[in-house]
Amino acid sequence: MAAPMSADRFINALRNEGLTVVEVGAWRTHNRNHKGPWGPVHGVMIHHTVTRGTARTVELCREGHSALPGPLCHGVIAKDGRVHLVGYGRANHAGAGDSDVLAAVIAEKRLPPDNETDTDGNRHFYGFECENLGDGEDPWPAVQLDAIARAAAALCRVHHWTSRSVIGHREWQPGKVDPRGFTMDAMRARIGERLK
Repeated sequence: MAAPMSADRFINALRNEGLTVVEVGAWRTHNRNHKGPWGPVHGVMIHHTVTRGTARTVELCREGHSALPGPLCHGVIAKDGRVHLVGYGRANHAGAGDSDVLAAVIAEKRLPPDNETDTDGNRHFYGFECENLGDGEDPWPAVQLDAIARAAAALCRVHHWTSRSVIGHREWQPGKVDPRGFTMDAMRARIGERLK
């Protein structure tokens, strides 16, 4: 059981991992906490945005859209590797997912197939949206992949988690495909190297 870190500790953890962080508006208090609890937190979830252009992507992730109000994550990882903080607290990113997957994340064990949506993921995961069209062809620049690994490692370091606490949206919720264009096993290996 891990309480979410404070917003100040969150931004400091990212900066201490060598990331360039951009603060967007009053991100520390922009959240969906009125819709349900935030925490305990058990892991980090990685997404792709299906968007092009950093400014548009950051705005969408901060404000959301008519069917899903923002924030849609805690941080947006742009193609240039910068992390734009758009919210902190409960965010509309994970949605309902598989309780067996959550149990595996908590135990830091191999993930089972996600085949049900019986658990509130917005309560339990930090979320990073990563700027990419998600079509399997839009490239993932090396600096962006490095930033994803650094951001996840930063949070794992604070909570004393291993890389097994980092999952992709597609590993949590049936029918999701993100992030597409790299494997989460390869990303977890990269995060593990950072945590050594």
